Parts: sequence; structure tokens; C-alpha cells
Amino acid sequence: MGGWVAADASPLPLPLPRHLFQNLPEFEEAEEEAMSVRRALVPASWSVLHRLAGRRSFASRSASSLQQACLDTIRSDEEDADINWDDLGFGLVPTDYMYVMRCGRDEKFLSGVLNRYGNIELSPSSGVLNYGQGLFEGLKAYRKVGNGGFLLFRPEENARRMQMGAERMCMPSPSVEQFIHAIKETVFANKRWVPPQGKGSLYIRPLLIGSGPVLGLAPAPDYMFLVYAAPVGTYFKEGLAPINLVIDDNTHRATPGGTGGVKTITNYAPVLKAQTQAKAKGFTDVIYLDCIKKKYLEEASSCNLFIVKNDVISTPITMGTILPGITRKSIIEIARDYGYQVEEKLVSVEDLMDADEVFCTGTAVVVAPVGNITYQGQRFEYRTGAATVTRKLYDILTAIQMGQAEDKKRWTLEI
Repeated sequence: MGGWVAADASPLPLPLPRHLFQNLPEFEEAEEEAMSVRRALVPASWSVLHRLAGRRSFASRSASSLQQACLDTIRSDEEDADINWDDLGFGLVPTDYMYVMRCGRDEKFLSGVLNRYGNIELSPSSGVLNYGQGLFEGLKAYRKVGNGGFLLFRPEENARRMQMGAERMCMPSPSVEQFIHAIKETVFANKRWVPPQGKGSLYIRPLLIGSGPVLGLAPAPDYMFLVYAAPVGTYFKEGLAPINLVIDDNTHRATPGGTGGVKTITNYAPVLKAQTQAKAKGFTDVIYLDCIKKKYLEEASSCNLFIVKNDVISTPITMGTILPGITRKSIIEIARDYGYQVEEKLVSVEDLMDADEVFCTGTAVVVAPVGNITYQGQRFEYRTGAATVTRKLYDILTAIQMGQAEDKKRWTLEI
């Protein structure tokens, strides 16, 4: 049995000995005991064993020998990541493992496996390639100081948003529990890639795609849920410095009745041209307006918008064309807890021109201060710096995310 290969993955680092797989029982003790064994196993070999037995459970009496073999097999993965944490941007740095789970159109997801990070195989006629039937999420894992653990921020919100998007896109979706389990497995398997605190985070990308072949326009027959991760620093090249935006009143990100309110992959490619043109002119990103009156703010290419005027915070209301961001939701709650008046409403270009501060929010950008915005050739400047509402909200949010402040809302989940 030398040279085992996990399904949908590249070969594991070393062959596993034949004797490990002799006398494996097909039916054993209760799931709770078996899961305690599973947590003791190293991810790569678990993937192989899972496929071999075709079940989720293994005998507890096999744990010690299996665990030692697994540790010997991928000991190299315990080494520190060979990376300069100070040079992290927001680019793809391949890590060690990804999580994969599959099901049919009229089925439910049952269980998944950890595979080596690598290419996946898709039919040329797969639903995601031909009709854009796919969703993605984004969340981060932060390294805790002291106990060596990791923190996730509100992962159940990502799971629920994926379920909402899956219903819109005619796709089955993982349960909240399955989603969070997959995230935990992926983070733990790639733990050497989580940056030291203050140097960045491990960005986690869950994908849900129509992987099965389909020629006529219809939902795909089969689906894949996949999670991979990469260490990242700040999203914008400016880092925490103020960004400069431009309003594009010709390109529209979403339309009423469309998919602007869910995180489908089809929302993003249409803004690439506007974003590329803006960056060529020296702007950081683009703000899009509503497509009917062309006067109300929607969002930027990949983040939500807020304005501050006389300590009143306003953000465009989500009515189907704006993605309900999890960072957006969190900032609204934090601001209200600290006594600010927060309004979710139609925010016009005129409101923007008159604002004291402007900032963007998102998983990738966190809270990004806006230094200026250009509209129809006119540039508007905004207050930035340590004494702003923007900076206060950023400091409060990131302290919770990284475990530096008490999490009274129980938003974080420790791994």
C-alpha cells in the first residue's frame, strides 16, 4: 500500500505502513469516544483512514499506534513556516492543508476530509465554470498570546450567510456545525502559518461550488465545499494609513432583484474593470452608487461604507443590493454600546460630501480610514488619525478579535 493518495489531493508526504490498516473494525464505540481519537490524529493521515473505512469512527484501541505513525509521517509540518512575517501583504501564500466535503444536489453534506493543499479536478461543464454557481466566505484566525491557541471571530455568522446565499443560488449548504468544524480543522492543520500576534492573521476562504457537470442552464448535480487558508497582512497597500477612493457613477455593482446581497462569486468579476482603471489613476478602490437614481452609496468593491457627522454614524441600509457584512454588523453593535447614534439609511453623495469621517469595513480590510474621495473631478477630504471615531472603533474591534480585551459578547471562538 505504499504511496497512499488522499482523494482530490496530491500524495501525502510519506507512505503509511501496511500494518496500520490491518484489523480496522467497521463498527465501534459511540461517536463521542471515536471523535476524541480523531482529535488526537494528525490531519493528513486522518484523510487516508477516513476514505479507507468509509466511516467517521475508528476504534479507540487503535489510537496510540495510529497517532505515532501519523506524527512520524508529517513531522516536517510541525516546523515553523519559512516566511518573513514583516513582509506579509494580502496575497496567496500556499499553506499545507485544505478541507473538502462533497454531496449531490438533493443530498446533505455528511462529513469531509483534510487533504494536502493542491489543485482540484473539475469537469469542463461544471456548474461553477459555466454558470457561476458558487459562493465564498472570508474569515480570519488570530494567534492568542500566552497559551498558544487561536481565535476565530463570529464564524457562525459566516456559516449562516453562506446558507442564505446557497438558498439563493439553488445549492445545498453545510450546517453551521459542519462549517465551523471545517474551519477549525483547517486552522489547526495549518497552525504553523498563523502569524504571530500583531503581524497579521490566517485568512480562511470557504468555497461552495457547483462541481458537477451540467450543459443546459440548471443547478449542478453535485457540489463541493472546500476550505483553504493563507497568512495575510493588511489588505490595502497603504496598511493602516488613510486610503483614497473614487466614486464611479457609470459602473454598478448590483441591481434590485439580483445577487448583491449574497456573497456569490458572480458579484466580483464585474467590478474588476472599474477597480483596475481606478488603481491606474492612483486610487485605492471604487465606491459604487445605486443603479436607479445614481445618488445613493452602496459599497466599495469588497467592503461596506460608513460616514461620521457630528458623532452620528451612518451606513447604507442593506435592501438586497448591499452585502450584509459581518464586520459591518459588529461595528454597528460596538458603536451603539459606546453611546454613538448609528443610522442604517439611504446615504447620498451629498451626505458623503458633508461628512467629518469616512471608513470602510470588512473581514479583509477590518476598519480602514478614508482620507479623501473623488467624485466627478472634485476631491473631498476627511479627518483621520488617533483621535477619530474610526480609530476608536478599530481599536475596540481588533482588541476583541485578538483576545486583548474581554469578549463580553462571546463573539470569539477559541481553537
